[in-house]
Amino acid sequence: MAAAAGAGAGAGGAAAAALWSEVNRCGQNGDFARALKSVNKILQVSKDDVTALHCKVVCLIQNGSFKEALSVINTHSKILSSDVIAFEKAYCEYRLNRIESALKTIQSASQQTDKLKELYGQVLYRLERYDDCLVAYRDLIRNSQDEYEEERKTNLSAVVAAQSTWERVMPEDLGLRETTYELCYNSACALIGQGKLNEAMKKLRKAEELCRQSLSEDTDVTEEDTEAELAIIHGQMAYIMQLQGRTEDALQLYNQIIKLKPTDVGLLAVIANNIITINKDQNVFDSKKKVKLTNAEGVEHKLSKKQLQAIEFNKALLAMYTNQADQCRKLSASLQSQSPEHLLPVLIQAAQLCREKQHAKAIGLLQDFAEQHPANAAEIKLTMAQLKIAQGSVTKACMILRSIEELQHKPGMVSALVTMYSHEEDIDSAIEVFTQAIQWYQQFQPESPVHLSLIREAANFKLKHGRKKEAISDLEELWKQNPKDVHTLAQLISAYSLVDPEKAKVLSKHLPSSDTMSLKVDVDALENSHGATYVRKKAGKLTGDNQQKEQGQGEVKKKKKKKKGKLPKNYDPKVTPDPERWLPMRERSYYRGRKKGKKKDQVGKGTQGSTTAGSSELDASRTASSPPTSPRPGSAAAVSAASNVIPPRHQKPAGAPATKKKQQQKKKKGGKSGW
Repeated sequence: MAAAAGAGAGAGGAAAAALWSEVNRCGQNGDFARALKSVNKILQVSKDDVTALHCKVVCLIQNGSFKEALSVINTHSKILSSDVIAFEKAYCEYRLNRIESALKTIQSASQQTDKLKELYGQVLYRLERYDDCLVAYRDLIRNSQDEYEEERKTNLSAVVAAQSTWERVMPEDLGLRETTYELCYNSACALIGQGKLNEAMKKLRKAEELCRQSLSEDTDVTEEDTEAELAIIHGQMAYIMQLQGRTEDALQLYNQIIKLKPTDVGLLAVIANNIITINKDQNVFDSKKKVKLTNAEGVEHKLSKKQLQAIEFNKALLAMYTNQADQCRKLSASLQSQSPEHLLPVLIQAAQLCREKQHAKAIGLLQDFAEQHPANAAEIKLTMAQLKIAQGSVTKACMILRSIEELQHKPGMVSALVTMYSHEEDIDSAIEVFTQAIQWYQQFQPESPVHLSLIREAANFKLKHGRKKEAISDLEELWKQNPKDVHTLAQLISAYSLVDPEKAKVLSKHLPSSDTMSLKVDVDALENSHGATYVRKKAGKLTGDNQQKEQGQGEVKKKKKKKKGKLPKNYDPKVTPDPERWLPMRERSYYRGRKKGKKKDQVGKGTQGSTTAGSSELDASRTASSPPTSPRPGSAAAVSAASNVIPPRHQKPAGAPATKKKQQQKKKKGGKSGW
């Protein structure tokens, strides 16, 4: 038994050695699935073998089974101490997006190896602790010399870009040579954070060129793979176009990226969000489709907190634009609970209430927020004032604006208040606004150019509204600052002339003489200017007239020759014109009206071919007993001589039927006849 047992042990040892060699060989070849099978066989024999358990965890990690690997670590926590398995445990937690747990695991490790330091930098970046992350990567770069130096520099530049973008920190020059497209891309992101959009676009074009060169060296990479790798660079280009106002170009590039269907859900979510911001309240159907891309699984682990917050804000706004009031309130309330001090959630709620015509409730909501968060009260009160103006309560809006103490002295606020008070014809309150602002600058910034500008505007405002007495002090201050200002001196004298004439006379002595005020004007240049063409022609005529006067031809004014009136084409000098030709036909004495539907030679209707032989006998106007008709105006001789002549106004020129339409058209244009 003993021998048999010994023989069995020897055979088991040979089998274990073969399995270990198999594990080693598969590990070197990268076949971790096969290596895992061999490790499991070893653990069947020796389940508490520390090396075998460690190898099993590594194989599971290499196969992407992070949950199973973490489960093995936690199950055998007594055997696998933190010193042995700290990196693997922290890495599994990091890959499972348990970032806080990964940080605790790293910090609890007794020995900080290079691997743990690398992972520590990644964890700090995910936690958005950029200052600590920057220190960690600098330490790694300083104390490491291996083939991963380029990757560390790339990560360091990514940290600087994040600081510039999200924390608005001016990035320092790290002295990194931008030899890879990743470094160029990160540098462009840092420039975008500084607002240097044109420089950032140049960097992105350089990054695109370097990326194409790098991928072209690999024969296995297809054109589709290249475009997929370039998608993030093109997305940043489109973002710059959007910031520059080139929304059509940005939208086209965004849609091209979406058609490529990149595997990066974070990139797709950002692009979809940016398209929604371009659409605003238009193309709502497209925005609803794009929102689905922002809800993809794993998006929350790919984006920063501010990016996720911006996406949620836009979802709430889209719900408001699509009249989904309940959804809008739900999203904005959720955002407010996450960030109680943030302005946008409460502003969205107020906007939704205004769309529902509940302006008073919206103002009450804003008022409560301003009282709870005094640091953001200025922006909230500006919104409240805007709502009051929309309701027509200008005076109440002015009261709200004047309650913002930190903005009372600002030129923009003074201008707005003065304009609103002027609209309400409250000149005293407008002058009071000027006075308070001027006093603030006298106390804190007496030498500021804004101070003198406000004094000037206050004086002009008072003079404009007839408050010359009140404007004197402002004008004196201005003249004291600039004694050579003739315009201010003239205004001051004008104001004193109503209050203290003697003082006005004394000040008038400071006015320059007429000789010193002569203007040096180049007459030739003035006459040859663009706007003096007509004046120059008239001046030439006057010059010719003056020469004639100098020659002694007298100063007799030339009489204007009267133009002869145009006579009508059918005018006949032998015919006396009708004296009533200026009157409409209906108002003339000889007008008898028209007999509509009747012919002179026919009394009634007859059969076809019938004659009207007796019509002349039935005409009472031709009988001898009928009274004579009223004579036409004019002499009897003229009427008898021209009894059959048509008056000039009723005559038609030759070819009248052919030109009848043309004459009517001319008459419609406003042409006047000769008579």
